[in-house]
Amino acid sequence: MTPTPVATPGGGLCVAWQVRGKPVLLVGGGEVAASRIVHLKHADAHITVLAPQDALHPDVAAWIQQGVVQHYIPGLYTQTDQLVREDGSDYAMVLTAIDDAEKSREICKWCRSRRIPVNVADVPPECDFYFGSMIRRGPLQVMVSTGGQGPRLARKLRQCIEATIPESAGHALSRVGVLRAKLRQVSPEPALSAARMDWMSRICDAFPLEELARLDDATMDRWVQHHWPRRSVPASKGRRCTVHLMTRDVVSCIIGGIIGLYISSRLRK
Repeated sequence: MTPTPVATPGGGLCVAWQVRGKPVLLVGGGEVAASRIVHLKHADAHITVLAPQDALHPDVAAWIQQGVVQHYIPGLYTQTDQLVREDGSDYAMVLTAIDDAEKSREICKWCRSRRIPVNVADVPPECDFYFGSMIRRGPLQVMVSTGGQGPRLARKLRQCIEATIPESAGHALSRVGVLRAKLRQVSPEPALSAARMDWMSRICDAFPLEELARLDDATMDRWVQHHWPRRSVPASKGRRCTVHLMTRDVVSCIIGGIIGLYISSRLRK
């Protein structure tokens, strides 16, 4: 019997927040704002930037010109009226990346009064969510978060983890996604949901990532037409391999990061 999971309180709720096509306001245009834009574009958000033109980071300025940032409002933030969209509706999310602590606090208070998720850069108590250090390979997204305690160490830990992920991982996930879509087309019935999940799980367990990454449409069609009806799993052509994430170097790196995080937290007390 699988042991009952034990909760570890004090962390954040790690979720893949869907903001595709939703309006997000970013107040500020400096280096931190530039990093926020990268995160938002990964999620296909509709971005509005409010910042003075002479204070824009070169990347932010280029993204505005290229249309990566859909809407740009030149100028400083001065009042809460600027936190509302042109049509009078609210943004789905508001981020601040400015040096004015008082204005940032004002933005946070206003957003929370309207139940708008808000993030004030480098001020954890005024954040409804945090940005972590991200790994992105195709559909694969891995976030390392320290709960706002050690962003620099989060980056170090992310680099340790990233070094262990095979290059084929992102493409393998994309091809598995196509296979799942084909399977749902053939057997869309809700009653077969558990069977579909079980078959896909056995496929993923039976094949190394490299082989899954090379799946072509003809092979997937054959699997769905001939193996799925019998709930059988085709044989792998290559030797099955196991990805060992916790190598000695990676463990050492992670332990070093945790020790550093502990020391830095003690020094702040």
